[in-house]
Amino acid sequence: MNTPQANTDPPQSTSSTKTVRAVIKGRVQRVFYRNWTVENATQLGLKGWVRNRRDGSVEALFAGDSDKVQEMEKRCRRGPPAAKVTAFQVFPCDDDPGTVFQRKPTV
Repeated sequence: MNTPQANTDPPQSTSSTKTVRAVIKGRVQRVFYRNWTVENATQLGLKGWVRNRRDGSVEALFAGDSDKVQEMEKRCRRGPPAAKVTAFQVFPCDDDPGTVFQRKPTV
């Protein structure tokens, strides 16, 4: 009599982790964009940061589950209601995202 054996392999994950740096241009300063980004990234469980740049753009680093990072990219293309995003660039990145998502000072 054959008895079924328990599967001792760890569960297979279909998603992977991803880290990207994003540069967002348009009317993205003085419109709650950074705080909105912190709220959305935290909601998605991402790590990283967001900051204003002196050239008027916003820069962010997003790290976490690949699907969640992709969702954050989609959200950032729209931004909060008062924002008007005119350009959105994403670059693969291997910087350390830290342990939480935070707002950083302007550079």
